[in-house]
Amino acid sequence: MDRARKDFVSIDEYIQSFPENVRVRLTELRKLIREIAPEATEKISYKIPTFYLKENLVHFAAYARHIGLYPTSTGVTNFAAELAKYKTTRGAIQFPIEEPLPVELIRRIVEFRVREVLTKTKKRTAGTV
Repeated sequence: MDRARKDFVSIDEYIQSFPENVRVRLTELRKLIREIAPEATEKISYKIPTFYLKENLVHFAAYARHIGLYPTSTGVTNFAAELAKYKTTRGAIQFPIEEPLPVELIRRIVEFRVREVLTKTKKRTAGTV
């Protein structure tokens, strides 16, 4: 299946399109994000799984050699030292598919994003009357 061209309607459908070993990792990541941000809603955005909390909180996706986590640029830059062993770009982190996910690091990154989004929202609403 050419996932890059597929328009998935749900995160379940996205995860089910992968082989079992990848499904396990994606399910673990989804469960972790849900646990940290239970008020976030799930959707497909940019053709990949997305958690939304007043804005896109984090995205994730699977590729041939890695699981990508997209916590925006601040989610990467604020954890740069801890992410040094992983390939990163401005807003993305690549976790090798053959390695266990760094659950505690991911937890801290998602917790950071939740705080960041909620703080931004408070500042925006405080400025309106």
